[in-house]
Amino acid sequence: MNPTRTIAEGRYLGLYERDGWEFTERPNAEGVVGILALAPGNELVLVEQFRRPVQAPVIEIPAGLVGDEEGHLGESLAGTARRELLEETGYEAQSMELLLSTPTSAGMTPEITHLFLGRGLQKIGPGGGIGDENIRVHHVALAEVRSWLQSRQEAGALVDSKIHAALWLAGCFDDNLLLP
Repeated sequence: MNPTRTIAEGRYLGLYERDGWEFTERPNAEGVVGILALAPGNELVLVEQFRRPVQAPVIEIPAGLVGDEEGHLGESLAGTARRELLEETGYEAQSMELLLSTPTSAGMTPEITHLFLGRGLQKIGPGGGIGDENIRVHHVALAEVRSWLQSRQEAGALVDSKIHAALWLAGCFDDNLLLP
């Protein structure tokens, strides 16, 4: 592999070049986790927050960066998923199952996203994020996810595609819900 040249580097993102190809990378993280969180009663726990790059509120599965803080270096992927779920939603998961590890956007970044299925949720904290995060938590009946997401889009929110990927990976196919 040829050496990587730094073009520009900020606090959260860097722009690099390798073999004539420019790409971005987070200088302060080792990857991303996302959690399809299933609450009792077949409810999906989703989060909403304003995302500056797209200048809009975005509906997402709870997610976060791996190894982005000094106190969390060396934390396992499942440990990061558990911590992020608690920070963003206030829920603790009894089980955390890895569904898939996949490139986030292979033509733009080497970042890998690790999607988890969190089950057996128990509310133990306030959620809402940490620091300056302003995360709104939504509980959506699994059977109503499609129509709920559509209504949020019609209201001006964007919907992150990881929701659909995680639902598919967990066995939720349209109106034929296959979750145990």
